[in-house]
Amino acid sequence: MQKEFTINTPREGFINITGHVLEILGQSQGEHSLCHIFIPHTTAGVTINENADPDVVEDMLMALDHMVPELAYKHDEGNSRAHVKASMIGSSVSVPISGKELCLGTWQGIYLCEFDGPRRRRVIITII
Repeated sequence: MQKEFTINTPREGFINITGHVLEILGQSQGEHSLCHIFIPHTTAGVTINENADPDVVEDMLMALDHMVPELAYKHDEGNSRAHVKASMIGSSVSVPISGKELCLGTWQGIYLCEFDGPRRRRVIITII
């Protein structure tokens, strides 16, 4: 099964999309399978991280800003830092499904990571 949804994003930030993924998973027939989450964008990413303390995502953004400083990038659109951050985070994650539930840890959530917004982003969910 494959479904997709769109989400409006802020200029930059981590948006918890776990609820959207769970909604799609509810339409699935698979008891024991794999959920693949992919975004077809080059200036955004997707990751799994803590969803209990909002300071974690702020720390992630701060760390990424530190690792990817302002430089004299050659890409003339002015969003090279977003491309680098998105490549570091990655464009997909996979989560096992057991008994029609995502096998996420207690504090884990799935996040769309926006680095060049605001935008309308597509998220593609494939249940294998």
